[in-house]
Amino acid sequence: MSYLSAHHGYQLLIDRLNRYPQGAPHSELFMKILALLFTEKEARLVSQVPFGPFSSARMALLWQVREVEAARILDGLADRALMLDLERDNGEKLYLLPPPLHGFLKYALMRVKGDASQEALSELLKQYLNVEDEFVKSLLGVGSTRLGRIMVDEEQVPSQQVTRVFDYERSSAAIRAARAIAVGTCACRHRQINLGRGCNAELETCLVFDSVADSLVRHGNARQIDAPEGLDILQRSREQGLVQFAENTQNGISFLCNCCSCCCDHLAAARKFCHLRPVATSNFLARIKRDQCSGCGKCVDACPVEAIGLVSAHDPLYRWQRRAVLAPARCLGCGVCVRACGDAALFLVPRAERLITPVDSAHRAVQMAIEEGKLQHLVWDNQALTSHRALAAILGVILRLPSLQRSLAGSQLGSRYVDALVRRQATRVERELAMVERAARLRD
Repeated sequence: MSYLSAHHGYQLLIDRLNRYPQGAPHSELFMKILALLFTEKEARLVSQVPFGPFSSARMALLWQVREVEAARILDGLADRALMLDLERDNGEKLYLLPPPLHGFLKYALMRVKGDASQEALSELLKQYLNVEDEFVKSLLGVGSTRLGRIMVDEEQVPSQQVTRVFDYERSSAAIRAARAIAVGTCACRHRQINLGRGCNAELETCLVFDSVADSLVRHGNARQIDAPEGLDILQRSREQGLVQFAENTQNGISFLCNCCSCCCDHLAAARKFCHLRPVATSNFLARIKRDQCSGCGKCVDACPVEAIGLVSAHDPLYRWQRRAVLAPARCLGCGVCVRACGDAALFLVPRAERLITPVDSAHRAVQMAIEEGKLQHLVWDNQALTSHRALAAILGVILRLPSLQRSLAGSQLGSRYVDALVRRQATRVERELAMVERAARLRD
């Protein structure tokens, strides 16, 4: 009983985190990770926070403490990058609990202030992220919408295809569009350094934007930079053969990582489970001009997901000659191989079917929640019941979804109110289609 009591707060926090569309499965390892980051009391308190932004006054009421005490606890968590604090234009301060994977687990290793056992945390995260099957299953999920996506190296797209690269697919455009930019230590490489397996890629390459950048800079967990320096980091990263991996949204991208194949957890998952698409690819695909390939193997070394190999060229005069071959199902469309090729034998082509990128983080969260069967946790979250704005935002996203996803949303929520909204939307669409058909008949 004493063991259960001592760990009760951590269990509550795990239960809370698993209501996210992409959760963090329970295990003894995860319990130990949380114990390194949170006290048991902090874990118990954080397990009660809502999904959306909230004020210290709101948490004081929920925790039954004075507001000054609630603010002290929340500011302490933000100082350790376990919580984000958001300062609005009107001076109001709100807080937000980031999701585990691309949130506080990542920020904990971006932090280099020495207020946590980095070596112990690195070892536990290695086991949890790379060894335990349950986490990998959670990362892959049952749906097709992913938390992150690969950004194509726009400099390697052929000039005749450049118009097919939208701004939200350009890393450079994300940097230029950001209101605030910060750079921090790459969490994956930092973890490998702590384990004695660090690579020679640049360490300070993890870019964060806008509200996330503001919060991490305010507490000394990242360094504020301007757009030109951000573009310099991007260019150096590409020259080192790093892959750009960003939040899977069109608007309001919060992070842009420059990933190496030896350290990145997402690229490791893409290699191991390529057929399940653990990360969203770019809308491009590599192609090889066989007659120009010298078989040097530079592209094989550069590819982060083992999508390229060397086979015999079957040349009777030069039996040692090799040629590169591509496995399209494994290709991320990052363009790293094109940059590495010295023979101009590799090029990028658009994929036959364009992948749909969620409009923003709310759109992605709702899509992921529907696919994972967790939409009810977003809408009927106990702490969100009084937030009409949050509920209205979620319902607004639901009503913009395709009809099949709207129906799934209604059935998951088990709400007559939502079901009525979905039916009303379907009726409106049918009425508009009927009007279009009638106008077409009149023209004929």
